[in-house]
Amino acid sequence: MKKELESIRIRLDEIDRSILTALAERQDLVKEVSSYKLTSNTGIRDLEREERLLNKIRDIAAEIGLDRYYAEHLFREIITNSVRYQTHSLVDHQNENNGNHISISYQGTDGAYSHLAAQRHFNERYDHVDCYGYDTFQDAAKALKDGHVNYALLPIENTTAGSINDTYDILGDSKLHIVGEEIIKVVHCLLAVEQVEVSQIRRILSHPKAIEQCTSFLAKLPRCTVESYLDTAISAKKVMDDRDLSQAAIAGAHAADHYGLHIIAHDIANQKENFTRFVVVSHEQVIVDQQIPCKTSLMMVTSHKEGSLVDCLNVLHKHDINICKLESRPRMNEPFRYSFYIDIEANAADPNTEKALKALANEAEEVKIFGSYAKQINS
Repeated sequence: MKKELESIRIRLDEIDRSILTALAERQDLVKEVSSYKLTSNTGIRDLEREERLLNKIRDIAAEIGLDRYYAEHLFREIITNSVRYQTHSLVDHQNENNGNHISISYQGTDGAYSHLAAQRHFNERYDHVDCYGYDTFQDAAKALKDGHVNYALLPIENTTAGSINDTYDILGDSKLHIVGEEIIKVVHCLLAVEQVEVSQIRRILSHPKAIEQCTSFLAKLPRCTVESYLDTAISAKKVMDDRDLSQAAIAGAHAADHYGLHIIAHDIANQKENFTRFVVVSHEQVIVDQQIPCKTSLMMVTSHKEGSLVDCLNVLHKHDINICKLESRPRMNEPFRYSFYIDIEANAADPNTEKALKALANEAEEVKIFGSYAKQINS
């Protein structure tokens, strides 16, 4: 019986590999389609074709006895990835980012969520992607300012922990621009040197935010000491280096792969739908074609009078511009005055948005545009 099960699992592994091979072949064809669209000035999305494809997928699934919803969900993800690649290709083409080598700074070390986000954002677009980890967000930004890297990737908000103030402060105090975003699902796991029982763990290491996001799980381990580290991946590396069976780290599965650790508890965060949004930062703004769904990020300082914030926000409302993020931060050396950081679903190159931003600049004391960039597409 055991041999029969093992034989079935071998066959499953073979099928899994064939699925991945087919997806890789499909992506090569997507690249050919993208190249054609760039030279022929054809639009990225054909929504009618996408719907015809999904109808066909549902019909084929029913014909071969596969759940229609399951098949449609898979292909929506495949289509999303195709559109994502074509979007990045168009942005790179229009901004002459056609080299094959890119370098990115981020906070953390190999295996960190920031490292994963950097690879996710750039790996398919460039032949060589060099990622350099730094101890702090400020150090990662300084590497960009000093010309050591082409881009910096910084986390700006998390669906559990909220806004990441250091990034807002870096943007507000510099001449850097946002040129992209990457949203990563955060799945915290407990990693150990061996496949030990969780009850054997006496010391847990992780980044303070990760610890904060896993309080319910940690509350069930009263005999554990929890210690803060600079980064989830650094804590995983510490566990690997120490080889202590009573020690574990909270980090992602990719950190376990990178450092050869075992996952002894999976998905331990309080909130299962846990996402971190990162921004890609550069010295120069990018041009984004108006067919691409877009965000524009900006900073605004209002006058110190009653109703000034409402008046400024009403400028955007009058131009039918949706605000998808509003954050305030204290102004340095100006007690009880604030800068407002705003994300709008709009492209600064659009004439209506351009008018709105000019009107906003007339209403506010100060407006600083960080840039327009392609909005991450979700399936």
